[in-house]
Amino acid sequence: MAGLVPNAGKGLAIKAFLNHTAPQDQVLKLFVNNYTPVDGSTAANFTEMSTQGYASKALTGTSWTPDPGPPYSAVYAQQTWTFDGTGGATTVYGYYVVQAGSGELMFAERFGTPPTIASNGDQVKLTPTIS
Repeated sequence: MAGLVPNAGKGLAIKAFLNHTAPQDQVLKLFVNNYTPVDGSTAANFTEMSTQGYASKALTGTSWTPDPGPPYSAVYAQQTWTFDGTGGATTVYGYYVVQAGSGELMFAERFGTPPTIASNGDQVKLTPTIS
């Protein structure tokens, strides 16, 4: 499943397309609140994971692989988090991507089957995709 581009992300895209604002690199984050992204979503709707030795991941704009389509899409290399089992069982509902500088939401995706992280060595692997 590809990520949903909410209104906030669409606004960023059109501004970058028109050279109104400079594009920015991205930050990939996991969210742990039971939330389904919608068109009106903003970064404030997501609760970023903070246990299990988690850290967000910096993404570089030039490392995305665009498909000139149609349909148009872009994919980033698979990202893996390996957790340390601290902080109690944590359900990870999905991921979201924000601009590195502004923190504005670009896109988000809820996992079909959210994993629960409970033990040292548990992992989440995902391939960020936008279309």
